[in-house]
Amino acid sequence: MGERFHLPLPFWGSAMDGVVDIGFAIAMGKLGGVAVLNLDGVHTRYEDSAPVIKKIAEADRATVNAVLREAYREPVKPKLIVERIKAIKAAGVACAVSTIPARAEERAEAVQKAGADVYVVQGTVLTARHSSRSYHQLSFEELVRACEIPVVVGNCVHYETALELMETGIAGILVGVGPGAACTTRGVLGVGVPQVTATADVAAARDEHMRRGGMRVAVITDGGMRIGADVCKAFASGADAVMIGTPLAGAEESASKGFNWGMATPDPNLPRGTRIQVGTKATLREILIGPARVDDGTQNFAGALRSALGVCGASDIAEFQHTEMVVAPSIVSEGKVFQQAQHVGMGKS
Repeated sequence: MGERFHLPLPFWGSAMDGVVDIGFAIAMGKLGGVAVLNLDGVHTRYEDSAPVIKKIAEADRATVNAVLREAYREPVKPKLIVERIKAIKAAGVACAVSTIPARAEERAEAVQKAGADVYVVQGTVLTARHSSRSYHQLSFEELVRACEIPVVVGNCVHYETALELMETGIAGILVGVGPGAACTTRGVLGVGVPQVTATADVAAARDEHMRRGGMRVAVITDGGMRIGADVCKAFASGADAVMIGTPLAGAEESASKGFNWGMATPDPNLPRGTRIQVGTKATLREILIGPARVDDGTQNFAGALRSALGVCGASDIAEFQHTEMVVAPSIVSEGKVFQQAQHVGMGKS
């Protein structure tokens, strides 16, 4: 995103209520990344969201959907949006917030005045020329002009769609439809594109946009990454950063202490997600920057990325994005007979 927003670590925390609360956003910011706070989530609906998160986490499988729907019936309170942003900024870290498109325009001014550094507009799929007879269509061009902070939009998986969005002046674009561990969009709607393909297509749109004289738009692969290898493949496919959720839900600092559910899970009309339990695995520091205490790739994502760059002869991420890739479904299991038989290393899953 150029000089307007720079991260020491190219890692974003997904705007998932079970992952990101004020404390988590501060912790991730201090490590060099940024965690996105969901402005449509429970943290802006309740003065004290911790008991609500606890109730969702402790609900049994038979009742959890009802518990989720009830929790999200409480309206979002504008004053809490301002208070949450100020609390994160008071800790001296970057603050990114996410809103649904229908509320993006009305919240833009308050979000900026409160001190947010990045404004994320996120839906299942966004386009530059969406049409609807039931609500006003958001103009990304107008929103970008109204914002002095970078605007990131998503999600997108298609070359032409990404190119049109980039031409509106956005600073970043989220890539992915349905790859997240807690998401059921691919089952409910039947839509989605594998993340490597989607990232490569959107990255190609970014390069074409620059060739036409546009500014570089940050491509952020969102979801579908579980281990360091997945993160590295996203960057090799053309990503400038990655947004991860479920691996961070397993951090000791996560809001739910080991649970995750998608942004569309509590939708009252057509839920497209489920609550999953991942358990508490490690500290956020261990997951992001190590040192890793395990050998299965679930910790020290930054170290994995640095090592992958070195192995592939790339001096930086921009160079790594030109690494040759091959389709090799069995590469993880090749030669790993003993690991698989003993359920260690890459044979755990």
